[in-house]
Amino acid sequence: MPNILRFHMEANVQKITASARLGLTLGALGVVFGDIGTSPLYALRECLHALPEGDRAAGILGALSLVFWALILVVCAKYLTFVMKADNRGEGGIFALLALSHVERQKEGRGLGFFTILVLFGAALLYGDGVITPAISVLGAAEGFKSFDPRFAPYIPAIACAILSALFLFQAKGTKTIGGIFGPVMLIWFIVIGLIGLWHIFEEPAVLAALNPLHGFNLLVTHPLHGSAILGAVVLAVTGAEALYADMGHFGRKHIATAWYAVAFPGLVLNYFGQGAHAIDHPESIDNIFFALVPDGLPRLLLIGLSIAAAVIASQALISGTYSLTRQAIQLGYFPRLKILYTNREQAGQIYLPLVNAALAFGSLYVVLTFRSSDNLAAAYGVAVTGTMLVTTLAYWKVTRVRWQWPLWKVAALCSVFLAAETVLLGANVHKFYDGGWLPILIGVGLLTVMHTWKIGKAEIFRRIYANEITESELKAIACSERITRVRGTAVFMAGNPRGTPLVLLHHVKANKVLHETVVLLSIITEDVPSVAEPERLVVAEIGNGVWRAIAHYGYMESPDVTVLMERVRESGVPVKLNEATYYFNREMIITGGDSKMWEWQKRFYSLLSRNARPVRDYYRLPPMQIIEVGLPIQL
Repeated sequence: MPNILRFHMEANVQKITASARLGLTLGALGVVFGDIGTSPLYALRECLHALPEGDRAAGILGALSLVFWALILVVCAKYLTFVMKADNRGEGGIFALLALSHVERQKEGRGLGFFTILVLFGAALLYGDGVITPAISVLGAAEGFKSFDPRFAPYIPAIACAILSALFLFQAKGTKTIGGIFGPVMLIWFIVIGLIGLWHIFEEPAVLAALNPLHGFNLLVTHPLHGSAILGAVVLAVTGAEALYADMGHFGRKHIATAWYAVAFPGLVLNYFGQGAHAIDHPESIDNIFFALVPDGLPRLLLIGLSIAAAVIASQALISGTYSLTRQAIQLGYFPRLKILYTNREQAGQIYLPLVNAALAFGSLYVVLTFRSSDNLAAAYGVAVTGTMLVTTLAYWKVTRVRWQWPLWKVAALCSVFLAAETVLLGANVHKFYDGGWLPILIGVGLLTVMHTWKIGKAEIFRRIYANEITESELKAIACSERITRVRGTAVFMAGNPRGTPLVLLHHVKANKVLHETVVLLSIITEDVPSVAEPERLVVAEIGNGVWRAIAHYGYMESPDVTVLMERVRESGVPVKLNEATYYFNREMIITGGDSKMWEWQKRFYSLLSRNARPVRDYYRLPPMQIIEVGLPIQL
């Protein structure tokens, strides 16, 4: 009997494990592959528009070959095989590479190290993706109405704006209620587009010759003048590849790879080759080639509806990713504090940032109304995608050299292949700068300016505030001085530096000549890891005479909650009375015209950012009725 019972228990464990794996794989389909999954709406169409006149069939085979091998090189080889091994405690993304590479410490002078700025620019370009992806995905899906009835053509931008407006208005509700359908919908999407592609491949099996890379190579060699435009369009087939790495922490490398090789990759390849087969048989029908794969009438209308659902899911994934990226930047000190709302108590990662949502909504609607078609918007998209991929490769180069200590020949042999391909693809999109490529560059430069100014401004303020530290022994002497009256209750002084004495405490003692019977110096430190284990979260030490120091450690993907933290402090043995505690912190008042090494325009810009940043009391979720702010004028 025990053996039979053990057999059933092991079977149940395996069943649960398999179920969990299936859920993670299905979830990866809905979140990770939404962007690249909607690329068939416009990618091959743009490639065919760029083909030279002449042998049309050979040109189509060449374009298909380039798309197929771009997916192999960028997604299969670069991200799934190599880059996703560079995880920071299971998490990926541009900031994970920044932490893993041990970048240069901030130096004296006017800025950060070159590599830090390069990685920050790559992160800033992702915001361009967050603006462009919803616009081009929804536009591409809405353009299906044109193929259903040409009379819809003038109303496509309005339809896209209506869908986007509803999407951004819904963000405040969170994705808890609809997130569960993302995976199943995208599973249906990949199956449908794969099957309709396979149907057309059966009708024109000669299209499978495009699996031979020589077709793509010959197209570029025989038509070099058209090569740039063709490669610029090929990039659209790999948009969203960065999401594989950025979302690794949510689903795991294994489950993302399973979802790609089992569902997403076959569905995409079959659909692209089906489009190619249809284009060979119907050379006049390439304007809406994706929707032309199904017959007119109800089948096409159903495909339009499914494509809109897939486009909304792709947009949601990028929007949520932008929220997460912003929180990481705030925690690492590269971005001003913003209001963060938690839309799901059970999932700390499901957050909503009103200001970021409004900026993305304004940007996406502006893009739709300005460019008015996915054709026009494709130029802007390629620059953002290739720029981000190139920065990721350079950051990966440094991780392999600095973190993993790979020999130079090994790093160069691997990364030079990726760099060569991505440099060519970026060069193929540079000529599109005036056609829309300026948009992601403008967004990237603007956000890089914000991140750079905020980081060096905070560092300058930190240096000035803690230039003359009062040591713990001196603080202990102050606490027992006869000139200081000790009053009942608890005072919590927020300290940016886990050593010395916070300036706000010195101002309080100097002005009021009193000190509470229990004093806690609370410092919140952001580590270069995505999350910190609970046993390592809090360190509490007694200084003496009723004064304690508490140092809390958080990862860059976590948000601190001081109210919960103080409960932990009390459980650590500190005699705090939370209902009577008073929280003290500085309120910076920036004055320009000082002798800091920042440019004058940076001082003014930092002052503007500081005035509009979310107050510390709100960001740390302090009890609103137990707060005292002390003004601190600082001249930069």
